[in-house]
Amino acid sequence: MSTPGRGDPRDVVAVILAAGASRRFGSEDKRRARLPDGQPLLATAVANAAAAFPRLRVVLRDEDDPVALGLAADTPIIRAPHAREGLGASLADAFAGLAGDPALVDTVAAAVLLGDMPALAPGTLEELRDRAARARIVRPRHAGRPGHPVLFGRAFWGELTALAGDGGARGILARHRAHCHELEVSDPGIHVDIDVAADLAALPPCSP
Repeated sequence: MSTPGRGDPRDVVAVILAAGASRRFGSEDKRRARLPDGQPLLATAVANAAAAFPRLRVVLRDEDDPVALGLAADTPIIRAPHAREGLGASLADAFAGLAGDPALVDTVAAAVLLGDMPALAPGTLEELRDRAARARIVRPRHAGRPGHPVLFGRAFWGELTALAGDGGARGILARHRAHCHELEVSDPGIHVDIDVAADLAALPPCSP
């Protein structure tokens, strides 16, 4: 249920970025790596997002098989043909797909989640979701540092589709500081991502 006076949860779509090469992780496909509870990394991130966002899309490379990555066959997918060019290119592909999706014409914001962040608390996602607005960027902050996910109101989607290379969305955040809202949270999971195999062992046995 959404907070009174705030948007319907269905107005926000979660976008899980999972098209990167993850070269630092080694030869294994990081997205299939097993967490301490035995579940695949990407599938866990998607399940966490689905608990807070009724609508979601997973961003994959053209050649990826969602089922082989541990996802359900009916998981909504956006293909990122330019993913090898970097994070910015993946974001551009993702938001072009969102903007052209007739099922999302009434969506006011998109929450950009990383597919290698399995420790986000459900309450954090819900709080961020409930603060979404068409002309607002929302991101969490914990222990003095901002983290992920970041919610982009629809007013910024055009700029996101124009990204390229590996720079991500830092330039957009810098240009629109007046529209950026930071939410203080008690969730260290906003800073926890899996870069190398050793990071898996450092996760608590029961990540949210």
